[in-house]
Amino acid sequence: EAGPDVELDYYNFTALNFPDDHPSRDSQDTFYIDDRICLRTQTSPAQVRIMERRQPPLAVVVPGRVYRNEAADASHASEFYQIEGFCVDRAVSLADLKTTVHQFVHAFFGPGREIRFRPHFFPFTEPSVEVDMACAACGGAGCSVCGRTGWLEIMGAGMIHPHVFAAAGYPADAYTGYAFGMGIDRIAMLRHGIPDIRLLYENDLRFLAQFRGAT
Repeated sequence: EAGPDVELDYYNFTALNFPDDHPSRDSQDTFYIDDRICLRTQTSPAQVRIMERRQPPLAVVVPGRVYRNEAADASHASEFYQIEGFCVDRAVSLADLKTTVHQFVHAFFGPGREIRFRPHFFPFTEPSVEVDMACAACGGAGCSVCGRTGWLEIMGAGMIHPHVFAAAGYPADAYTGYAFGMGIDRIAMLRHGIPDIRLLYENDLRFLAQFRGAT
C-alpha cells in the first residue's frame, strides 16, 4: 500500500505523536502548502491511515516518495524514497522485530552480515532503536566509508507507540506492533557501492545502464 505524497499535518505529525513544538514541524525542515497540508516527510503517516481502515492482524509494507527541506549533497536530497514496514497483532514483540530485520539484512546483503540495535528516540515508537550493519567496505574494521566506526546505519525501528494506536482508534492495550523505516536510496547505495545519492536522479544513462537487471 502507499499513502499520499501531499499529506495532512495531522497524519504526518500529530497522529504520530509529534509534539506541537517538535523541530521537524518547522518550515526549515518541512515543505508546507498551508497550515494544514504539507509534503510528507516520511512514509509513516500511512500507518495510521491503514489502521483506521483495517483491523489486526496486519503486516504491511509502504514504499513511497518523501520530501524534506534539505540542501542536496552526496548523502542528502530534498526528494527521495523510503519504505515503511509494520506488523500489528495481539502478541507482537521486540524479538519479532529483531528477527524480521535479521532476515532482511541476510537476504539482501548476504548471510553472516553482522548487525546491531542501538537505543534511540522516535515520537511514534517506544522503545525505539536504530539498526546498524557492519560496513561492507571494510568488514567492520573501520574506514572512510563508515567514518572509522565499522558500522553503517540502515534503518530506524521500534515498537509502535500506544498514542499511535489511539489515533487509529484501536482499543487501549489490545494490540502491540513493530514498525521500521529505511531509505530505499540509501539501501541501494550500500548494496551497489554508489558514492553519491545525486547519481540516482541525474538520468545519466551511462550510470543507470550498470543496473539493468540488477536485484
